Amino acid sequence: MCEVFISADPESYASRTRSVRLHGVVTSIRLENLYWDVLAEIGDRDGMSVVQLIEKLYDELVVARGGVGNFSSFLRVSALRYMALQAHDRIPMDNSVPIRTLDPKAVLHALPSHWALPPAPRTTDTVVALRRKG
Repeated sequence: MCEVFISADPESYASRTRSVRLHGVVTSIRLENLYWDVLAEIGDRDGMSVVQLIEKLYDELVVARGGVGNFSSFLRVSALRYMALQAHDRIPMDNSVPIRTLDPKAVLHALPSHWALPPAPRTTDTVVALRRKG
């Protein structure tokens, strides 16, 4: 079993740091080479460089969550999700199909619960609105 994993090229798990400018601020991101390769593939599918993809992911994460947290970890998880979604036939293996053309609801439909964001907690306003409806 282990041979499947230990036969990886050591260069694939060597780390590389890249400087990226996010809205005028230069930041360094350190990832293993394999993650950089997967991020490059994701970006290529939609005609973006790795830096453009990273900027887009950063911006969308800020809008969706209000903050970023550990961005390097987020990028690693994004690369793993991409590969897992391909393995589960949610994202086509054909790299000529841009990800932006896929229906996110179809890609994310019925994923295992640990792959998805938990439902948002109900606020007092939501509970009041539901009581009025019911």
